[in-house]
Amino acid sequence: MAPLSLRSTFKLNSGFELPLLGFGIYQTPPAETEEIVLKAFAAGYRHIDSAAAYGNEEGAGNAIRKSGIPRSEIFFTSKVPPKNVSYDGAKKQVEESLKLSGLDYIDLFLLHAPFGGSEARKGAWKALVEAVEAGKVRSIGVSNYGVHHLNELKQHIKELEEERGGEGKGGVLSVGQWEIHPWLARTDIVEWSAKHNVAVEAYSPLVRGERWGETTLKALAEKYGVTEAQVLVRWSLQKGHIPLPKSVTPSRITANVDVYGFELTADEVAALETTEYKPVCWDPTKSPLNE
Repeated sequence: MAPLSLRSTFKLNSGFELPLLGFGIYQTPPAETEEIVLKAFAAGYRHIDSAAAYGNEEGAGNAIRKSGIPRSEIFFTSKVPPKNVSYDGAKKQVEESLKLSGLDYIDLFLLHAPFGGSEARKGAWKALVEAVEAGKVRSIGVSNYGVHHLNELKQHIKELEEERGGEGKGGVLSVGQWEIHPWLARTDIVEWSAKHNVAVEAYSPLVRGERWGETTLKALAEKYGVTEAQVLVRWSLQKGHIPLPKSVTPSRITANVDVYGFELTADEVAALETTEYKPVCWDPTKSPLNE
């Protein structure tokens, strides 16, 4: 693996570059979002992960415009909420997110969860494909999809290619986002993604702080003279994921970026990972295809 840095990126199937470290703004209060995102930019982040359901796209967009950073250097993500997973719903959501954020385009749009049934998921995906073709969105993907949902999406893409006029007309899956950390490694999903060159974004990489003091984690933090949060971010990066740590505390925003002065050994990466399956968030990956 090449040495990692804050400017390391993943080349997406869409052709665009995704920064390997992102800043999550889930549950960041809308009134505070602009200030918090500007602090994240000051710390060095260039990848902001939002969603329509978070209610803070406007604040994030304001920060992007006020940052003074060229738009081309910032990667902004939003998501279609479960209630809008349909062709009309997703199409409307793209327009609403563009309006709220005040941006000319959105770098990445995800389907937030695999709910609504097969026809609705296919329709929502088609709407995102059309948004890419219209230049409103650059890359598209999914969030919280299980392997069975991912396989269904592959079929939907083939069907859309046939229906819309050929190869590429079904859209390109570039990114998948899941809760991933040493106590929820999701090996099956990670393997599927690697096979299809789909970038794996890891939300809740810090496990909401619920694992502080775990023996291996604590020992590694002490060995390298870093925080346990920094160890978890580094673990995610070395696993090849794109971690999305979140915080509203300035010192932690800065600390979570400062993960390039140490490197875990391969044995330490393996030792930190467990066989547990312990989500700290929701887990739509288990939902049936008809849900």
